[in-house]
Amino acid sequence: MLTRAVIQTEFNQQPFIDELSLPNPTSNQVIVKLFSSGVCHSQLHQIDKPGDRPQVFGHEGLGVVTYLGSKVTHVKEGDLVIVTWVPRNPIKGRIKVVPCGAKYKKELVHGQVFTWAEDVLVLDDYVVKIPDDSPKDLGCIVGCAVLTGAGAVMNTARVKSGHTVAVFGAGGVGLSAIKMASILDASRVIAVDIDQKKLDFSKKFGATDVINANELDPVKKIIELTNGGVDFAFDAIGIKTTTEQILSATVGGGPGADNHGGMAILIGMPGDEMTIDPGHFMYHQRIYRGSLGATYPDKDFGMFLQLYKEGKFPLDQLVTKKYKFEDFFQACEDLRNHKIFGRSIIEF
Repeated sequence: MLTRAVIQTEFNQQPFIDELSLPNPTSNQVIVKLFSSGVCHSQLHQIDKPGDRPQVFGHEGLGVVTYLGSKVTHVKEGDLVIVTWVPRNPIKGRIKVVPCGAKYKKELVHGQVFTWAEDVLVLDDYVVKIPDDSPKDLGCIVGCAVLTGAGAVMNTARVKSGHTVAVFGAGGVGLSAIKMASILDASRVIAVDIDQKKLDFSKKFGATDVINANELDPVKKIIELTNGGVDFAFDAIGIKTTTEQILSATVGGGPGADNHGGMAILIGMPGDEMTIDPGHFMYHQRIYRGSLGATYPDKDFGMFLQLYKEGKFPLDQLVTKKYKFEDFFQACEDLRNHKIFGRSIIEF
């Protein structure tokens, strides 16, 4: 079948919309007709990065199953689903990216999961059934922004009532982390950013304190606010400065068994290097962890959507702008130029 998708055929070339050819699904593949897709900063990195072309984009979408392979059993035609980049069955080690089989002008396109398209062909392990009454627009961001931020708080840090939390970066992922920390009854949820409007916006998601890093040293201010540092600090940005700051912002431990310090958790796409004082680990027993899509999709996606229905997780506020499919390039430019507070989506 033919469908329209965002394609990039050469590095340093602007992506464009054109027809893509999708073969019939293999035994463990699914074709999904999409209603919406999130616009993630990771796609900007993907567009700007040298590599194999032609390339397709997107990794968080929501749609309905139209065709499925003979061995697919967890969904059926007509089911409402989320297409995501996190497999339903965990894979140890690095995931081997295998092209899905889609072709552009008879040439195989690179991309295992893509959602900037009207129809997508994807392995069944990246397709998660959701309730039929889920929002067909807002629900797509559960497939990346929500699972990345909220999942890190819930499943990596395992934040409990009374814990203190700092989140560096108040974009879509950071706001999801802030909201989940608030839901889990963290006693203090500190948002850190350089955009005052984003910081003010974060209060709607449960931030108890905000720090403008252009005006104050965020580490010193966090230590002051918490009398020593937070239990958990999350970096939802991934630049060298913030990857280094989050460990210093956590509370220190000391000598002895179980006298641990706080945990720093990296959830933003990082750069190539960072420098950290090893004394943080030795003298204060602090912990530094990465969190890579820390969710159980089959269980957690439905829970996130239920929290939205109950008015506890405001997806409608997290999605701050919607674009028509044909305006995807404007969506990318607005994200590059810091015009998106929460998350933006493309609608088909």
